[in-house]
Amino acid sequence: MPQTKLCFIGAGFHATTNILPAAVEAGAKIQAISTRSIERSRAALLRFGSQGQAYGDALEMLRNENCDGVVVVAQPHDQTALVRDCIRAGKHVYVDKPLGWNAAEAEELSRLAEHAGVVLMVGFMKRYAPVYMKLKELIDRRELGQARSFQMRFAVDSTPFCEDEEQFIKLAAIHMVDLMRFLFGEAVAVTGTRATTGRQISQSISIAFDSGVAGSIYFTGMSAWSRESESLLVTFDNGFASADEINTLTVHSSRTSSNIPWKSLEEQDTVFTPSASPMSGAYRDLYLRGFVGEMAHFMACCRTGATPLSSGKDNIGTMALCDRILASIL
Repeated sequence: MPQTKLCFIGAGFHATTNILPAAVEAGAKIQAISTRSIERSRAALLRFGSQGQAYGDALEMLRNENCDGVVVVAQPHDQTALVRDCIRAGKHVYVDKPLGWNAAEAEELSRLAEHAGVVLMVGFMKRYAPVYMKLKELIDRRELGQARSFQMRFAVDSTPFCEDEEQFIKLAAIHMVDLMRFLFGEAVAVTGTRATTGRQISQSISIAFDSGVAGSIYFTGMSAWSRESESLLVTFDNGFASADEINTLTVHSSRTSSNIPWKSLEEQDTVFTPSASPMSGAYRDLYLRGFVGEMAHFMACCRTGATPLSSGKDNIGTMALCDRILASIL
């Protein structure tokens, strides 16, 4: 199978730390990179050992390059216009979240891509993270019965890049918002409260989904959290599953006999973790966080024309849920 040829718009920290190396690991060929500076584009190509073309203008790249897809990882306020340019150029496009600042903007871009007949995928990498993919399988297969409730926690120091709660939800916590939809379906009720002072953000939210699952969420963006942290506990009819820090999934099966549980070994836990090896280098993180998986998925969709799991159309629901959460707390 020939390599998938990708063009990139943006070569900032996130692009060069996560997206570009994940694409290379997934088997992509970097055909071209465009930034606001052609020198920066050349430096990024050199960094990743590519003989591709450097550009200082994205529109010029879109006109000149015949590629399989375009990856957009730019500043949030620039991405909507850049995606629109890619679609009008007839290119399949992957864009880092958020796609559109609200549901209306997301819907406009989704319709534009559908009309042009191009793939439009949004970078919600947690859908492709092994720990959440395995949890999704557990929910769908009902191995522990029906999922009933959940508790979610996401904490990060968002003070350097989020000025208010809307930016926090749409630039940081949005990954967890999308993950809830991926796992549980569409929200039917949202209530929330907050204890926020300036950029120090603290939110408590309750959500019920159409699947019958209800849960509580703690979101915080405070300087106290110098390390990003997340966890998700899902309770089923016959046990529970706990995803911890993207690298461990503990599945607890309740007792299956009528014996009194403390009289014998009636319950069991199964723990799924990755192996630790110096051979993995930095790639272990790219796999566990879902970056390699999402790049591989985008490349497959470019080849086949299939609708991505995190499509532009599906993104409408995520942006709508972000706005519902904000409306419940503001």
